[in-house]
Amino acid sequence: MSPTSPRAASTALLTDHYELTMLQAALASGEAHRRCVFEAFARRLPDGRRYGVIAGTGRVLEALENFRFGDDELRFLADAGVVDRPTLDWLESYRFSGDISGYAEGECYFPQSPVLVVESTFAEGVLLETLVLSILNHDTAIASAASRMTSAAGDRPCIEMGSRRTHEGAAVAAARAAYVAGFVATSNLEAGLRHGVPTAGTAAHAFTLLYDSEKQAFTAQVESLGKGTTLLVDTYDVKTAVDLAMDIAGPGLGAVRLDSGDLLIQAREVRAQLDAAGNTETRILVTSDLDEYAIAALAAGPVSGYGVGTALVTGSGAPTASMVYKLVQREDASGQMQGVAKKSKDKLSVGGRKWAMRRRDESGVAQAEVIGIGERPRDDGDDRPLMVELVRAGAVVDHQDIHEARARHSASRAELPRVATQLSRGEPVIPTIYEED
Repeated sequence: MSPTSPRAASTALLTDHYELTMLQAALASGEAHRRCVFEAFARRLPDGRRYGVIAGTGRVLEALENFRFGDDELRFLADAGVVDRPTLDWLESYRFSGDISGYAEGECYFPQSPVLVVESTFAEGVLLETLVLSILNHDTAIASAASRMTSAAGDRPCIEMGSRRTHEGAAVAAARAAYVAGFVATSNLEAGLRHGVPTAGTAAHAFTLLYDSEKQAFTAQVESLGKGTTLLVDTYDVKTAVDLAMDIAGPGLGAVRLDSGDLLIQAREVRAQLDAAGNTETRILVTSDLDEYAIAALAAGPVSGYGVGTALVTGSGAPTASMVYKLVQREDASGQMQGVAKKSKDKLSVGGRKWAMRRRDESGVAQAEVIGIGERPRDDGDDRPLMVELVRAGAVVDHQDIHEARARHSASRAELPRVATQLSRGEPVIPTIYEED
């Protein structure tokens, strides 16, 4: 960034009030600088799901680089009386200087998987809780739903088009997460600019309704965008619209889109109509409140691809991954690290710094999530380490490229037992096993 470039927006106040009051009390008591380990994990998967997909790690790292308390942030905290002057002075020079490791973006995860491990002082690490969880919980929920959808779609492409069904910022994050989990494109242009997600789109019903006739609308679209465009054919009568589309674009018509009615029946009727006229290469795209179950039901139909909106950007019934961020290890009075854990009856956590490995059989099929406590788990010869270094001494060393994450997810899902991609309700497809030092 050049000296004249605008400063990146601070992410420091994308947090909860109590992170700062904890900091103030810990600073005042002298305990704030104890070495600590925090871990982000999910105690369980969403009800009935067999696996989850990590997404948002790259966004966490980007947000961490902008986690700074500048003049505006400090002035707000002072004026609102959130923390005292010594705490404000400490925050003014805040820079995360610890280490972070975790599951690489796109990796499948299971209950208790240590998806992000933060090693730092208490003061530095506690401030990151809300930021980490708000990003990981959202993006992971979207990617987990997207993975079920792309699995159900098989080799047919899925396009993310949910921007109009969620918050504008969430729409960009959702498009990124969906791409990691196998979607081929998004309708959201900001996601294309910011994250490099391919973009796609043609026209809505409003375009057809603008013109005095459907023929005029189709003609205008084809003349402007070319015969390879996608024409929306359900504004009035589908059969009539398909005939018009073929008359105007001929055999070179790229695709028609169906957005209402019984999509399976309509797709079969339209396919027959197209083929009878010689438009055998014209594709049929379907939209209209699709989710993984609707996509699976359309597998028997002559559908070329799916546009998915509302269900995707809301996690298809699981809008959060229910991840938590817990202190699992701290420095004791003698300078040694000791495990700590919450003992609440229904919210138990497991103390100790953790590492994870995917245990696989000789064919490369996953058998278990093996978590070592206090040391790395033992590799029996076919296992795959899951943790990667993300931040070293405060510097981001792996920004988690989304194209690499996309390929990683494809490979990670492929190594799970076949039952993992079934849409029927079930337990996690592999167990989580602990190994202690």
